[in-house]
Amino acid sequence: MPMVSIEHATRYTYRTGVTLGPQRLMLRPREGRDLSLVSFELEITPEPRIAWSHDVAGNAIATARFGPMTDRLSIRARSRVDLRAPVWPVFPIAASAASYPFRYAPDEWTDLGALAAPQYVDVAGRLRAWVERFVRSRPTDTLSLLTDISNGITAEISYQSRETEGTQGPLETLDRGWGSCRDFAVLFAEAARTLGFGARLVSGYLFNPSGDQTGSADAGSTHAWVEVFVPGAGWIPFDPTNRSVGAGNLIPVAVARGIAQVAPVTGSFHGRPADVLAMEVSVAVSPD
Repeated sequence: MPMVSIEHATRYTYRTGVTLGPQRLMLRPREGRDLSLVSFELEITPEPRIAWSHDVAGNAIATARFGPMTDRLSIRARSRVDLRAPVWPVFPIAASAASYPFRYAPDEWTDLGALAAPQYVDVAGRLRAWVERFVRSRPTDTLSLLTDISNGITAEISYQSRETEGTQGPLETLDRGWGSCRDFAVLFAEAARTLGFGARLVSGYLFNPSGDQTGSADAGSTHAWVEVFVPGAGWIPFDPTNRSVGAGNLIPVAVARGIAQVAPVTGSFHGRPADVLAMEVSVAVSPD
């Protein structure tokens, strides 16, 4: 199984000394049956007070608080992980969920809550009309349906890396005909929820030693994909950007209902917007 090293660095430079507010950091990879975290180091300058916690989704959160004023902030996370996910996964989907449509058990439905409800306004039902094209019949094979939706996004929407913050809404992505990996993920999650599936957004890293994958080719890019809950199999990863199913080359850091909830670094400073001279982000994922 591959051992992978990840270095994620974020640097802010300010025109003058500023007072930093708390910084919320989501940089520690999530462990699970497909991934073991071998080591994790967090280096921050100036030196902060760090408090660790977990949010409602079980993501590891480091909150950094600072003292004196500073004209720079550097955050560097180094991780080593052991990837154990099979390249060709087999998902033990329960017989009751093998065909769509199916019903979640009452406890599953309650626990999924907002994860199974659409998040964006679609008064005219345009997204429902778009995703219904992939429902070949009722009943139809559940895994094939989800795979067809994921592949359909890549077939109809052009990938375009975007350095600016924020994410397009699903209808915006359909109208523009292009998007980044996070736009693809939001579109897929919303399409799945429109059909009644529980889905959550995932932010993390793409292990791409061959260089033939899409979505994190830029030096400062993380990656985004989706997990859909299917009884028996649990949370199944779908990466519409690369038309892949399963976690073979995916390193999750954070999961959430909305993409804005999984930003790696969020925080504030006391000063003027013009005080920010530069922000640089670099991400390196390589075999160890």
